[in-house]
Amino acid sequence: MRARLTQVRAMSLVSGAVLATALAAATPAGADDPAPHRVRYLVGATQTAQAQVYYREVQPPNFADYSHNPYQYSPRADVTIGPNQPWIFETTLADPQDWAMVVVSLPGHRQELAAPGFVCELRVDDVVVATDAGTRGALCSLRTW
Repeated sequence: MRARLTQVRAMSLVSGAVLATALAAATPAGADDPAPHRVRYLVGATQTAQAQVYYREVQPPNFADYSHNPYQYSPRADVTIGPNQPWIFETTLADPQDWAMVVVSLPGHRQELAAPGFVCELRVDDVVVATDAGTRGALCSLRTW
């Protein structure tokens, strides 16, 4: 299991570098407002479970505003997910490198799921840039939170 998570994290780092290169190429030099990027979050589980999903729907104007009230920019969805029953959400963000994020976990102090448990996938402009899996939760982001 540790080897799988290490592989997933390594893929995320490589994907993040690929995304950073693609985003830089897509933004014209001197552009003040970069074009928005399509962001798609997918969360699933190996067994049916109630889950809490926090995700970035709207990009904050700056980190100070986010820091003052992170939940204003990170709504929570209480969902039932499982095999063939993923939760999917799409939005647009100007800077997904810093702001795209989805995290899933069991509510409260419940038992963990059987491995691999929760899985998440983060796509930017139809490119998978981050994946994760875990028995208690999963976090997909390019930024280290």
